[in-house]
Amino acid sequence: MKTVPQLTAQQAQAAANLFLSDHLPDRFTASEAQLVAMGDAWEVPVSLSYPFIGSLGYVGEILVSTASEIIVSHTPLNDMKQAGQKLYAAHRNEIEANFP
Repeated sequence: MKTVPQLTAQQAQAAANLFLSDHLPDRFTASEAQLVAMGDAWEVPVSLSYPFIGSLGYVGEILVSTASEIIVSHTPLNDMKQAGQKLYAAHRNEIEANFP
């Protein structure tokens, strides 16, 4: 049975960004939320992003309840940090060129 979301995709993305700001450095950001198949959660991709450069790539995801702003689950924080460090290393020259 599909659930009718009480929370919009934009609200889910905002909840995910609040979670990220509480747990990870400021370069981790939530992207556009997508409703999961059963309709009981929003899947929110997380990426590493820099001003003037944009997203460097996917580092994980956060699931937000469609009924409230509750975080249902997320990629482990250490996994997201490690993925972010790898992306940073791969794009170091581009990042340093934009932030002398």
